Amino acid sequence: MNALVGEKLSIITSKAQTTRHRIMGIVNGEDFQIIYSDLPGILTPNYKLQEKMMKFIDNALKDADIFLYMVEVGETKYNDKIIDKIIKSNIPTLILINKIDLSNQEKVEEQIAYWSEVFEKGQVMPISAITNFNTEKVLQHIIDLLPESPPFYPKDELTDKTTRFFISEIIREKILLFYKQEIPYSVEVVVESYKETKDIIKIATYIFVTRESQKMIILGRQGKAIKKVGVESRKDIEEFVGKQVYLELTVKVNKDWRDNDRQLKRFGYEV
Repeated sequence: MNALVGEKLSIITSKAQTTRHRIMGIVNGEDFQIIYSDLPGILTPNYKLQEKMMKFIDNALKDADIFLYMVEVGETKYNDKIIDKIIKSNIPTLILINKIDLSNQEKVEEQIAYWSEVFEKGQVMPISAITNFNTEKVLQHIIDLLPESPPFYPKDELTDKTTRFFISEIIREKILLFYKQEIPYSVEVVVESYKETKDIIKIATYIFVTRESQKMIILGRQGKAIKKVGVESRKDIEEFVGKQVYLELTVKVNKDWRDNDRQLKRFGYEV
């Protein structure tokens, strides 16, 4: 979605389940408006957080005009139920095989043949989001498939999410990048306060974890680990808001937040 929108709206890491929310990116042309909806990856839920994530997918399946089903070169596994829903919907579907820059012609052709068989009526397109290979063709295909309708959003809007949301996602991205094993999946980031003055923006955030031992790992010896998260996050936040930022990170234990409906609603997982 970042490549198609032209802005970094969704955080990117090599870890599974990086995307937790349904994030919309809006692209406007002279005679079109495209609303991209970036969704969590498909999985079998193990706790309520993941159940909420999968509900984002179910809702998107009900209101989409076009499906972009993206896989990576070499990927062959898929969720039968989701694929069946997409096929039975008869909604136009583009199957995008990403990261072809890391493969060769023979493997890419094998993947095109494989996914063409899975989606008999879908159109399979090899792409490279990082090099923008074929992204213009994807855009044109989407425009050709769009139904006629008045625009849903004003032309100057880029997304449906708030600045606070993107700040919390920037911090969560650094945690996904810097920590291993279960730590990133036990973490939720909340912007507690956002105060803007003429010269600086003061941002206070909470990083919630599920256990005291995780809190100690996030902090690191003599606070070095959390300091690295703060430094790298602040750089990206300043680029995002275009202003100097003072960033405060506080780590708290919230034992059952991933299975607590009230907490999940507070963290924006209400579908």
